[in-house]
Amino acid sequence: MRFKSLVAVVATLALAGCEVTTVSSPSGQPAPQATGNAGGAGMTTRTFASVVRTVEPIAERECRARTQRVNCDFKIIVDDRPNQPANAYQTLDKSGRPIIAFTVGLIRDARNADELAFVMGHEAAHHIAGHIARQQQNAVAGAVIAGSLAVLLGGSGEAVESAQRTGAQVGARTYSKDFELEADALGTIITARAGFDPLRGAEFFARIPDPGDRFLGTHPPNRQRLETVRRTAASL
Repeated sequence: MRFKSLVAVVATLALAGCEVTTVSSPSGQPAPQATGNAGGAGMTTRTFASVVRTVEPIAERECRARTQRVNCDFKIIVDDRPNQPANAYQTLDKSGRPIIAFTVGLIRDARNADELAFVMGHEAAHHIAGHIARQQQNAVAGAVIAGSLAVLLGGSGEAVESAQRTGAQVGARTYSKDFELEADALGTIITARAGFDPLRGAEFFARIPDPGDRFLGTHPPNRQRLETVRRTAASL
């Protein structure tokens, strides 16, 4: 099995799952640049900036309290690339600094500051819980197992690489639903400690397509996510 090929497969497939929809960019990819033009029919630029100023220090405090030797200096940006859907994601820049990006569509679709705060808390939670690294580890494990089986079965180099890609996809998705629920729970805590209402913020889920409970799906059903938020909020 060629190690170089395995690295390429995992680098391509191991994404840090996080959707509101929220998806995470592949670690190491250049992040979009910040922009000041985030206003729209829903949230204004001023409201978004206020939420960022309020939630960011709380998220960084939670990060430092719950982690060791982790970069907790969040950078919040607006992804203003054209034709992007309502979306938010967490990724890392080349130096390992955590980035939380909001598309203009998501800012416009949010109906109140609580929704923006909850989305930001959710994305920060992905970083605090180390989901990018954990998902990459799962992808590597899946690629190694599938590639090894292909070798034992006498597969060609092309067959081995195909098996690696499939194994990495399966591995990366194995615990993605658990990661989302973890981020929902910790995101609820961050949102509440920042002075926002996580229950009101999580109403965003009521307006997005329900992924249901698909085999190897990346996100749990919306009702399960909402229940996680309610249970966590009740325990605070």
